[in-house]
Amino acid sequence: MTVLLKLEQVNAFYGSAHILHDLDLTVNAGERVALVGRNGVGKTTVVNTIFGLATLRSGQIHLGSHALKKPRPYVAAQHGVVVVPQGRRIVANLSVEENLLLGAAVGRKGPWSVPEIYKLFPILQERAHTPGTALSGGQQQMLAVGRALMANPSLILLDEPTEGLAPVIVDQLADIFNKVASQGTALLLIEQNMSLVVRVAERYCAMAKGAVVAQGEVHNTRESLVDLENHVMV
Repeated sequence: MTVLLKLEQVNAFYGSAHILHDLDLTVNAGERVALVGRNGVGKTTVVNTIFGLATLRSGQIHLGSHALKKPRPYVAAQHGVVVVPQGRRIVANLSVEENLLLGAAVGRKGPWSVPEIYKLFPILQERAHTPGTALSGGQQQMLAVGRALMANPSLILLDEPTEGLAPVIVDQLADIFNKVASQGTALLLIEQNMSLVVRVAERYCAMAKGAVVAQGEVHNTRESLVDLENHVMV
């Protein structure tokens, strides 16, 4: 199986604050993995370390066969790893379509283009020339996902993608995530909504105190939901 992302014994810091402690994490091609745990255990720091926003002090990060010596956002994207960040970070002075085109700047070839994104999210085509920040919260999340897909990634990191969204929008996003994954893109889902996790993920990694402390399979069952909720409370 092809490994897309591998973190080995990673220790990461914000200034003098030691957040990730000997963390190990692997995502393989085509996998749907959920990274779960209560607030403050370091889930977003995993993403920030890969993209150079937290300081990697020791350990190794591999993107496929590439050893990531100096993590930077553009380096990750060049090797097929992109993020849909917490808070979406839509560029305020750009239209919907211009925000999408930002995602293509890395220049990777693949199936995703503006017309394909519009097929996936018809509302974005309807509002193509609207400022991106004028969209509703759910539409902005669709735009953030579309922008990530425009990079034609092998792996998308989804950092709290349903935060603050209505249940009907969460349902739509679950369907979208499954559709994207069915077309071959791997997902690392960082999410507090465990009902979404059991609908999308195949495997989970539970974090506590800056490290992965448990792993297992995810099933779309009530029992699996309860098990995951228990891990979040660790």
